Amino acid sequence: MNKDKIADLSVLLVLAGLVVLYGIDSIQASTHVLNLILVLPVTVAVLVLCAIQFVIDVPQLRQPAQDRKSVSHVFPVMALFAAYVISLEWLGFDVGTFVFLVAFLWLHGERRWPWLFGYAISFAALMVLFFSTMLPYPMPMLILNTAY
Repeated sequence: MNKDKIADLSVLLVLAGLVVLYGIDSIQASTHVLNLILVLPVTVAVLVLCAIQFVIDVPQLRQPAQDRKSVSHVFPVMALFAAYVISLEWLGFDVGTFVFLVAFLWLHGERRWPWLFGYAISFAALMVLFFSTMLPYPMPMLILNTAY
């Protein structure tokens, strides 16, 4: 048996269980449409993705495990994400997201400057627009002040 796939499936099942519990808890707290307008679609989407991944992974249980990269390859990404979260208060969500994306893409080998900046600017602007619309409180911004 492939121990890596068993671990992956275990994490997948725990994630699906937690999503189901959160969905049930949200419905018990309030059945008003405005309170569930984001929770239920995201719950269903996550469960569908979990089911798809489960169907993909189960046949691979009998295959031998492949060599994986060392855990040390994950630490730079974790450090970058921690720096991103810590810097949001003084750098702002807009600039912090942009800088994080440029650094993340650079770390993973992307060296085309137009692609780095174009993707980071586009994604950061979309995230600022999305979160400023969805959240009832303002987020710290440095450049894109979206206060109403």
